Amino acid sequence: MILTPVNEALNQILNHASLQPARPSLELPLQQALGHILASPINTRIDVPPWDNSAMDGYALRSADLAAGATLPIAQRITAGLSPAPLSPGTCARIFTGAPIPAGADAVEMQENVEIDARGNAHFLQPVSSGQNVRPQGQDLHQGQTLFTGGRRLLPQDLGVIASCGIDRVSVAQPLRIGVVSTGDELLEPGSALAPGKIYNSNRFTLFGLLTQLGQEVIDGGILADDPDLIRQQLQQLGNTCDLIISSGGVSVGEADYLGQILRENGQLTLWKLAIKPGKPFTLGQIDSTPVLGLPGNPAAVLVTFLLLVKPWLLRRLGASDYLPTALPMPAGFVWNKAGKRDEYARALLHQGRLQLSGHQSSGILSSASQASGLVVLPAGVEVKPGDLLDYLPFTGLLS
Repeated sequence: MILTPVNEALNQILNHASLQPARPSLELPLQQALGHILASPINTRIDVPPWDNSAMDGYALRSADLAAGATLPIAQRITAGLSPAPLSPGTCARIFTGAPIPAGADAVEMQENVEIDARGNAHFLQPVSSGQNVRPQGQDLHQGQTLFTGGRRLLPQDLGVIASCGIDRVSVAQPLRIGVVSTGDELLEPGSALAPGKIYNSNRFTLFGLLTQLGQEVIDGGILADDPDLIRQQLQQLGNTCDLIISSGGVSVGEADYLGQILRENGQLTLWKLAIKPGKPFTLGQIDSTPVLGLPGNPAAVLVTFLLLVKPWLLRRLGASDYLPTALPMPAGFVWNKAGKRDEYARALLHQGRLQLSGHQSSGILSSASQASGLVVLPAGVEVKPGDLLDYLPFTGLLS
């Protein structure tokens, strides 16, 4: 069977996501909007800052007044939050950072360059130019300006920008309701006694963490025994209430790997078997009308295929304008003589400007991902020597 190249598979996945039916938006308080995707543009209704203000602790004055003398009486004291009186000609005002510039003033001299004489007047030690140390009205944002377009995934600093315009609620893409199931008679949940032939279900917790971090609603579909009728029934039940089903295990070619068989018989199988390592058996299909993303059972393969394939599907489905990870070219600090037939996404650590492989790269080993700072792409058919530039995908981007 011909394996689908990763880029081709990704294009199919993104196209599949874009063809899903439109979803209603959701209005959220700003403090709850972190990580959500804007459903529509946000425009500011005010200038930011809304008035000229001081960039320094110092003295506000008319710059032209210094031509007649370097000493000015202090007429008023202006702190942030006050609405000052106009500045009388030939005077100055004690002013603090962020406070409004009084009408008539056009400059602020920092306090370090001003001496106060015995009479309480301000003596200016050097010339002051118009506009000096003044933050003008609208310096940051102008009334009517578009802050962010629809499709942006909101960052912490974005919330601050929106709040600076007095906006307290935003319209975002409604989170998806996602059913998560694990398949396999060998699986046990943590906390139970480990019996012969059994292993603990780590994939459920990896997937729950990844989906929760993306702000999605997660429905626990539990562990499914290797029984095709049971798997079919549970998938159909989840499909009635969920926007998407994500499974781990049961998508390979073993006699007890039933998921692909069930999708062929009771739904649709769009994509299966990719030229990727780990993660070759990744599956895209649907049960009735509900999309199903079938991940391999090996823990490292679950992490890799989620980050490279599932997350882009989710972000594209939610209307995000930025849904692909950004690769950085970084030099290798290792030798790789295993030129394989599939693109390999190895767990790697960036150390002193060079990439090192982090621990064992078996698809069944997850601890090397916790030791890593990201994934490095080892292209099919390519051997690597120290200094070769490779695509590096930092976890800081993949997991955010």
